[in-house]
Amino acid sequence: MTNIVFMGTPQFAAPTLEALVEAHRVVGVVTQPDRPAGRGRDLRQSPVKRTALEHDLPLFQPRSLRNAEALDRLADWQPDVIVVAAFGQILSQEVLDLPPYGCLNVHASLLPRWRGAAPVAAAILHGDEVTGVTVMKMDAGLDTGPILAQREEPIRADDTRATLTKRLSYVGAELLAETLPAYVSGELEPRPQAGDEATFADQLDKQDGRLDWSRTAVELDRKIRAFTPWPGTFTFWEGKRLKVLEASPLPDWAGDVAPGVVVEVDEGAAVATSEGALRLEEVQLAGKRAMAMGPFLRGRRDFVGSRLGSV
Repeated sequence: MTNIVFMGTPQFAAPTLEALVEAHRVVGVVTQPDRPAGRGRDLRQSPVKRTALEHDLPLFQPRSLRNAEALDRLADWQPDVIVVAAFGQILSQEVLDLPPYGCLNVHASLLPRWRGAAPVAAAILHGDEVTGVTVMKMDAGLDTGPILAQREEPIRADDTRATLTKRLSYVGAELLAETLPAYVSGELEPRPQAGDEATFADQLDKQDGRLDWSRTAVELDRKIRAFTPWPGTFTFWEGKRLKVLEASPLPDWAGDVAPGVVVEVDEGAAVATSEGALRLEEVQLAGKRAMAMGPFLRGRRDFVGSRLGSV
């Protein structure tokens, strides 16, 4: 039986750890330290930590793997292979060289498309019709290692980053379960990536969520879905930040108003864009609770006809 060390942190990684526990000997789990979260800033365990504790697995939560103590801890576990899924730290060459079969990564895109930190968001944001999961052998580059296996997953018209990531987490777990035995037995040889076809998905930032009404309704809809649940999207109304939690595009809408102007549609409200309009379905004004548009409009008669976007 293969000795596995698993490295991962968010919910995306948890199904892969579960799949490894079922078929292999997981000798250790590495995840990020507990982080403060929520209004009370209480320390919160990562989904991978919770999964490891459920299975009574040895757990290590280093702030960094780039020191002798961390390397010694990994070496003590004597892994045959290290499996990584959304761990959140760059591995040093010493870690990559530690296990005899190297380090395998479960990455949420069809590499070389969307290397980097936010591949699921990038796929939705850029209007890709298909994405998927890649299992690759890691090297020192950023998602540049040779590919062992890939599996496609269609992107649905209503997919958010959250819904698509959830589906991909199970695709990745299944793909790794099929791939790992063939790789360890020597039946599967990694193939190099086509580096000239690479695209990059940078880390998301809260300020990237501001909506630009000079874009098209379809583009804005993709952005809202790509940024859900985090970091979210927003605009400004009467100087206050207005989060747009849910919306839908009306690409065929046409009206003689400037982008950013709120118009009435089917007893609701939409915002004019450079092409079509974006129907607002759930919003949250700064300091208030999230509201569907019906209740929001009943308390704010001056919303329709106003212009969004200025601070």
